[in-house]
Amino acid sequence: MVTDINYWSKVIKRIFSLALTLILLLILLKLSVFYTPFLISFVLALMFEPIIKFLMKKLKWTRRTSSIIVIIISLSLIIGIIGWGAVTLYNESNNLLTSSGQYYKEIGDFLNNIFNNQSFLEKLPDEIVNSINNAQTGFITSITNLVTNIVTGIKDWILKIPNLIMSIFFTIISLYFMCTDKIYMIDQLEHHLPDVWTKKLTIYMHKITKKLGHYIKAEASLILISFIISLIGLTIFKIVGLNIGFPLLISLGIAFVDALPILGSGSVMIPWAIIEAINGDIKLGVSILVLWIIMIVVRNMLEPKLVSKNIGIHPVFTLVAMFTGYKLIGFIGMIVGPILLIVLKEIYTPLIEKGVIRSIFERDG
Repeated sequence: MVTDINYWSKVIKRIFSLALTLILLLILLKLSVFYTPFLISFVLALMFEPIIKFLMKKLKWTRRTSSIIVIIISLSLIIGIIGWGAVTLYNESNNLLTSSGQYYKEIGDFLNNIFNNQSFLEKLPDEIVNSINNAQTGFITSITNLVTNIVTGIKDWILKIPNLIMSIFFTIISLYFMCTDKIYMIDQLEHHLPDVWTKKLTIYMHKITKKLGHYIKAEASLILISFIISLIGLTIFKIVGLNIGFPLLISLGIAFVDALPILGSGSVMIPWAIIEAINGDIKLGVSILVLWIIMIVVRNMLEPKLVSKNIGIHPVFTLVAMFTGYKLIGFIGMIVGPILLIVLKEIYTPLIEKGVIRSIFERDG
């Protein structure tokens, strides 16, 4: 009987420990939205750390000097790229909106011609005439809602500018302290926590930081490569006269889809090429396929070097983590979800390798 009590006591403790970890991760997922500037700073500091160490070792600079140099150069590049991207996106979005307006106008004119053609309408059944009238009314309502949403969206973005500026300010300041005072922050953490906690936390943080750094660096590099190749290719297509109206917008979309596990850029580019070919633009369809093949070849050549160590998580579980994060906190959850999945895996590696249910209910000995 005593053995059974001890056994069930251990089972309850294991279940409680796992449930507590999941609750803490859920809280972290929710807090990641509230503390987004600090999350971005942490990720950037993680990416800058190898460069800072390299400068300290090779040039004999202090951590503070190395950190300041790396932050200034990196932020200058980021601001320049964002500035160029914002101007280009504005122009392409404006052109897209103008084209959409023309497209809606043509549909409206078409519906008006049908509606005003009384001889044609008299030959149709009443049900079809009512459907046409409803379609015209619905179309006008859709246009009105579209314009309203666009104006409202612009106003919302304008109102968010002060908050965005403050978020950027806190991101830069926290990034500076995370890079320059890393040793001090670790010492303070060790000073205020019990020794047992410190030892375990040090082991976990070392493993998690190493794995996260590898994951973020690899994924960011592969996405950036896909974006650059698609942007260069689509820009060339536009220059030579192919029907590519918005190369930057399309490249961003391709890069976003390429970041999703399992799907990849082919889920966008192959259907796009087929549609263009069906519409009669064989040259553009073939060009898109050639660009996609180039992206796949380059990615397959670089991926083994960038992802030298597998993070040990199947793409399906990564996709589930991204979807869960998105449903809980929105777009940023698609980034935070896989990160927390890596954290969960590193903490419970022995339990996962043995089998979660088996590890919880297995008798010792």
